[in-house]
Amino acid sequence: MLMTIPRFYCDIPLGQSEVFGLPENAAHHAVRVLRLGVGDELVLFDGSGGEHLVSIDRISGSSVTVFRREFRAREAESPLALWLGQAMCANEKMDWVFQKAVELGVSRCSPLLTGRSVVRLSQERAERRQAHWQRVVTSACEQSGRNRVPQVDPVQSLDQWLGQLPAGGLRLMLSPHGDVSLSQLGSTTGTIALLVGPEGGLTAEEEMAARAADFKALKLGPRVLRTETAALALVAALQGLWGDFVEARAPQPL
Repeated sequence: MLMTIPRFYCDIPLGQSEVFGLPENAAHHAVRVLRLGVGDELVLFDGSGGEHLVSIDRISGSSVTVFRREFRAREAESPLALWLGQAMCANEKMDWVFQKAVELGVSRCSPLLTGRSVVRLSQERAERRQAHWQRVVTSACEQSGRNRVPQVDPVQSLDQWLGQLPAGGLRLMLSPHGDVSLSQLGSTTGTIALLVGPEGGLTAEEEMAARAADFKALKLGPRVLRTETAALALVAALQGLWGDFVEARAPQPL
């Protein structure tokens, strides 16, 4: 049976040496969790593009030295530059949304504080959650074959997020009161910003602020979707319209 070669993100520049030591986390997971040994192969990536095929050269205690065998310029990025603004919801739901959104090709994730968000965090807890979500996103890249790690922004208000979006592109806000359907959208070559509200939805004032920032209010069918379902359904639908599910194209950077 063909076995999948384990993939690891390394927070060190790769490709500068033929023989080098694995970072502590990758070394621990490779040897203590996966029980790999000398001669076994790994795929490593550092987020700068492409991936490196290596084999384990030496194991000494907690240190693992590898030998670089080949560089592959393979990429697995979406042709769509998708920036997800997800209103804060229960922690496990946020984990799920960011993990699956990255598997589906989202390029950037922003956790947003909105009027009906059920989760409120102190500055210290917000920073810890951001670091946690960045690890979730990194693991999703390891699992899904992506070689570029999407950014997870600090927790911020909806107004702050609206103010930092790049000019142009397409802006979509999911709303059960939306007046636009997927069939009415035209394709875009810029960033596609996606705004998804919390469990109770965006307030009327927040929807007005988003509309003032050129967001189109999009309705996905006759049923009201949970916040964690809505984000993923929209990303998948857009990939089916213009992205990964249609044909391979050159990726667009954010």
